[in-house]
Amino acid sequence: MGALKAPGYKRMWHCGIRASAGKKNLLACITAIPASVQVYKDTVEMVEINFLCVHKKLRSKRLAPVLIKEITRRVNITDRWQAVYTAGVVLPKPVARNRYYHRSLNPKKLIDTGFTSLRRNMTLRSMTRLYKVADEPATPGLRELQPEDVKEATDLLNAYLAQFQLHVNFSEHEFAHWFLPRKGVIYTSVFKVFI
Repeated sequence: MGALKAPGYKRMWHCGIRASAGKKNLLACITAIPASVQVYKDTVEMVEINFLCVHKKLRSKRLAPVLIKEITRRVNITDRWQAVYTAGVVLPKPVARNRYYHRSLNPKKLIDTGFTSLRRNMTLRSMTRLYKVADEPATPGLRELQPEDVKEATDLLNAYLAQFQLHVNFSEHEFAHWFLPRKGVIYTSVFKVFI
């Protein structure tokens, strides 16, 4: 729920399609959350589109374009005209490309669900051993992020992101929402360097 209720979110930006009024089954959805994005020297208030999902049996019914048009309409009502989103396919005019890496924490489940597969010459046992997380951190002084760290950590992150021409600007409130540890959701660690 934290990903859907970012600071400044609007319920009208959570759009879903149900089978009928009596049923509780969600067949498709799309969401948006507010984002303050630095584009070159300008700060643009826009939304981040996420969680576009359509039930497997309905994917040939062209619901995704309908959901995209509806979320666009709902966002435009609030005077936001730009959006950022990611796609698993190459788009006609992308503004940025990135590469990201996953560290599989539960390889068996990821293989069972089809998210990933075993590489050649690798067994499930060897993959599990490869991705096992150490019981104790290797970095001395590593500790869990605390609320009193938020200001300094926000400043550090924003200073790092400032080197890029396209990046999100985090307020302290947004940083706290996204990065403060929540059991079973996110674990954030910090360590201080004394110079």
